[in-house]
Parts: sequence; C-alpha cells; structure tokens
Amino acid sequence: MVTVPEVKAKAEAVLAEVETVIVGKGEALRLILAAILAGGHVLIEDYPGLAKTLAARLLAQALGLSFRRIQFTPDLLPADILGTHIFRREEGRFVFQPGPIFTQILLADEINRATPKTQAALLEAMQENQATVEGNTYPLPQPFVVLATQNPIEYEGTFPLPEAQVDRFLIRVRFGYPSPEEEVEILRRRIARRGEEAAVRAVASPAEVLAMRQALEEVFVEPGLLRYMAEVVARTRRHSALALGASPRGTLALLKMSRAWAALHGRDFVLPDDVKAVAVPALAHRLLLAPELWTREVRPEEVVLEILAGVPVPKVPA
Repeated sequence: MVTVPEVKAKAEAVLAEVETVIVGKGEALRLILAAILAGGHVLIEDYPGLAKTLAARLLAQALGLSFRRIQFTPDLLPADILGTHIFRREEGRFVFQPGPIFTQILLADEINRATPKTQAALLEAMQENQATVEGNTYPLPQPFVVLATQNPIEYEGTFPLPEAQVDRFLIRVRFGYPSPEEEVEILRRRIARRGEEAAVRAVASPAEVLAMRQALEEVFVEPGLLRYMAEVVARTRRHSALALGASPRGTLALLKMSRAWAALHGRDFVLPDDVKAVAVPALAHRLLLAPELWTREVRPEEVVLEILAGVPVPKVPA
C-alpha cells in the first residue's frame, strides 16, 4: 500500500519532470495533478497558446498513462468520440471499434465548439467511467480523466456547456500569461531542445496512480473542518450576488481536493489552509451570477474569496 509521504514523493517527481518543459505554471499543474489523484476531471479555461494541450500531454507521459486528444468542432458526432460497430466481412459479424474516449487521459480540446449532443456523449463517461454504444456498455481504462479546454472570450460558433456538465468537472483552472522572465526561459528551452517536439519520461504507472488515489482515503479530516466546508458551500446558496450556489457535489469536491492537496504536501491530515487553497478552483465554476451583475465586473472567484473571508476558521488540533 502507498503511504502519504510516498504520494508526495511521486507527485514531486511527476511535477519536476513536467516542469522541465512547462515554465511558470507550477500552481496550476499541482492543482491538475491533485484533481487527477482525487479521481476528478479538469476544465482548463484560458486563451490560446498558453500550453494547455502541452501540459495535458506531458502530465499523461510523466504519469505513464495513455493519452488521446479530440479536437471538438461543430461537425463532431458522438460516434467520433465513443466509437461504433463495424461489419467485418471475413468474420461475418459486427465488431465494436472503440473511439478515442477509450484512453486514460482524454484531452477534450475546445469542448464548447461541439454541439450539446456531442458534449453530452462525455457525461456518462465522466460520471460512470463507462461508455454505452448501441445498447452495449463498455468499461473505460482506469484511471480515466477528462482534461477539457475552452477559450473564455471566444463565443462565436460555440455552444456553452450546460451547468449540469460544468458541475461534473472537479476543478477549473487557468494558466495565465507568463512573466517576461518566464517567457525568456521558454525561448531558451525551445532553443535547447533543437526541435518543436517536447517529451518527458514516465516516472509513474497506471497502477501507481490508482494506488495513490487509494492512499488519499487515509487522509484524516477533522469534523470541524467538515462543518467548515459545508458552511462555505451553504453560503454560496444564499449569497446576494449569486443566482445559483454550489450543490453537494461542490462540497464533495472541496473534500476530495483538500485531501489531495494535503497529501501533495506530505500530510495525512487536512488543514484549513488546504480548504482555502482549493476552494476557488473547486467552487467558482459551479456558481451562477445573478442576472443584474452580468454587466458588472463581478466574478465568481471573488465571491468565493469573500465567503472564505467571512466564515470562521475552525481550530484544528496540531
């Protein structure tokens, strides 16, 4: 059985490997890795060209997981994702041809460019770890994680994800632009590679990732912290700036991410700071602003921070 200190050591090795290529995204990469270990899916929302696709591929390589990328477009069909049955004349029967969803890390690139029908094809896979095609159900490889990307400012020709599907993502992260120093380092590393292709070595395996997931179940959470998480989420439901607060799935996301965050820091117990560190990525995408605030510069992230500042932090025994 993997221990929490071993989870930290392996996670640090994975992050160190990815950061030989990715520059200045340590916090976002740590959040994504925590979500993978917590058994959740990730929505990466940011502008083009900020290494979202590269980060997903390199994380899969470092974790030793299979990786497939689907470019979502308006003409993409559910069968293009799930697969279909094809007739093999030599065998005289129909045989299932699996689609790209049968992988361990699936990059759903620009997910909001596909039609709602195609977006919905992912729902069963994200929730049940299986895919149903023409009445037959097929289990997906484990671990199975969807890393989806979308551009937050380009709306022409897109189909916004419904709240029910956004809620399926454990966290939402943003990369942001690099600093001038980081951008210079990106250029230096590109010159040193002497080519466009970037790759990293595998420092984990699917079995180790599953064992690390199981180790998170041993991370202890004080009853007072459980009440703290529940109160933070409850306040989203009655906040004046919000038309829709977080559901119990949001509370569970806080729990899962807090345990993963504690484990990545080598602790087998959760601190209030762990909850605070993951609250914005775990909750902000689940909130819907009141209609009268859509034209103002109010963001769900700011509402979560305001709530965190107003909820008394419980004392946790050392």
